[in-house]
Amino acid sequence: MNFISEELDQYVVKHTEDEPELLKELTKETWQKVLNPRMLSGHFQGRLLSMLSKLISPKRILEIGTYTGYSTLCLAEGLQENGILHTIDKNEELEDFSRNYFDKSEFKNQIKQHIGNAIEIIPTIEDKFDLVFIDADKVNYPNYFELVIDKMNKGGVILSDNVLWSGKVVEEINKKDKDTPALLEYNKLLKEDPRIETVLMPIRDGLTISRVK
Repeated sequence: MNFISEELDQYVVKHTEDEPELLKELTKETWQKVLNPRMLSGHFQGRLLSMLSKLISPKRILEIGTYTGYSTLCLAEGLQENGILHTIDKNEELEDFSRNYFDKSEFKNQIKQHIGNAIEIIPTIEDKFDLVFIDADKVNYPNYFELVIDKMNKGGVILSDNVLWSGKVVEEINKKDKDTPALLEYNKLLKEDPRIETVLMPIRDGLTISRVK
């Protein structure tokens, strides 16, 4: 779903910080070899994630949903010198793909990959987080939030992707659709939870920024 015209969108991208060469390479190979390449964050959102991470300057980051590692590398750009980024994905077939790009980057020793069910893995990570990025299966967004909220440092930020779900959040729900009701529940949760303050931004497919009080 496009919120602005294609012409204006191109202008926005053109006047945004250039995409690093490694990420251009990752994007090209993802489109050539991986299913559902549209799941990539892409140039504009990637630069936004990078900027937010740099502003927060996190020591510990958690990413739920690695895919091919594009957003991981963007978020890693803001890590403190001795910072660590934990990234979780259930698709073991993409582990080597993303690891290859992590190893090519300057952050290769700062990125810890976890393969498996995030609901089971998150409780095993003992770190407290300054930044969390949720971009995985939508039906579990509320569960992910509940698992990470008590692991957040004060002033920490939770970013949630795809919260407008191609506009389906304001349309009649298909009876077979499990994702949209979960996102409606999640968006309501973020708005009403007293532990955070939230802004939902109509960027790409919707990105929520929630700051822990």
